[in-house]
Amino acid sequence: AGFHNVILVGPPGSGKTLLATCLPGIMPNMTIHESYEVTKIYSIAGQLKRESGLVEERPFRAPHHTITATALIGGGAQIPRPGECSLSHGGILFLDEMPEFSRHVLEVLRQPLESGAVTIGRSKQVFTFPARFLLIGSCNPCPCGFFGTREKQTCSCSPQQIYKYRSKLSGPLLDRIDLHIEVPRVPVQLLHNRKAEESSKDIQQRVEQARAVQCERYHYRPGCPFNSVMNGEELRQFAQLDKEGQEMLQLAFETLGLSARAYDRIVKVARTIADLDGAGRVDAAHVAEAIRYRALDRGLLF
Repeated sequence: AGFHNVILVGPPGSGKTLLATCLPGIMPNMTIHESYEVTKIYSIAGQLKRESGLVEERPFRAPHHTITATALIGGGAQIPRPGECSLSHGGILFLDEMPEFSRHVLEVLRQPLESGAVTIGRSKQVFTFPARFLLIGSCNPCPCGFFGTREKQTCSCSPQQIYKYRSKLSGPLLDRIDLHIEVPRVPVQLLHNRKAEESSKDIQQRVEQARAVQCERYHYRPGCPFNSVMNGEELRQFAQLDKEGQEMLQLAFETLGLSARAYDRIVKVARTIADLDGAGRVDAAHVAEAIRYRALDRGLLF
C-alpha cells in the first residue's frame, strides 16, 4: 500500500518465496502515468512485445543470484540499456536468497533505493533511467537456515560462517529496507486443516483504498506517489505524530540505535498503517506497529 521495501527472514521451506510471488496479486493497479513510464523503459530495452500496447501490469523481476552489477543496474559499452532495477520500475524487484548475491552487486542498489533513478555516465553523455521499484528480499538466518529458530533442527553453522553469511547485507542497505519480517515455519496442523483466509482480491481492495487516500494527499505531485517517497516537508505536513507517538519513537531510536533515515522511514510506514486503518492522524498504535517491523527479534533479523 505504501511501496515499502521488505526483507523476509526465516528457515527453509517457511514460504518466503511463495509470499513474494503472491505479492503482485494485492498491489494497486497502475496509473496511466506509471504505465507510460514502464512502457517507455521496456521499449528502450527491446522487451516490449510488438502486438502489445501499454504495459498495464506492474513488473515482477526475479534475477538469479549470479547476476552482474551491470545487468542489475544497467549499462553497456556505448549506449547503456536499462537493467533489472529499471525494468522493475513501478513494480517488484525480488531477490531470493539475498546473501547468495555478490556484496558488490547488492551495494549498487543503494542509489536507486534512495533516489528512485539510475544514472550512468559515459565519456560524452550521461543517461538517467527511472528505477522506483519495490524491493522484496528473502534470506535464511544463517547458511543452514536454522539459527535462532524454534525448530527441532539445531544450527550447524560456526560463528564465522554466520558472520560471513550476514555480512553480505551491509548496514546501509538494510537501513533502506523498511519492513524486517520474520517468517516462521508453518505448523503441520495448519497444513492439515487449511481454512479459507482473506483472498488476494479482498486485500487488494483495501490496498486500493489506501492508495486512493495517497493520490488525494499528493495530488499536486505528478504520478500519484506512494508514502515511501515523502520528502521532509511532506512528513511534517502529513505525518505529524502526537506526543505519545513522539516519545515512543524517541525511546525506540535510543534503544535500537536507529539512524536518521530509519527514523523517517518508520514515520512513513506508520503513515501507511494509518491509511490502511482509515485514520486521518498517525497515532501511537500506528507508530508502535511500524517500530515493531524494525525490532522483531534483533538477533534473528540482523
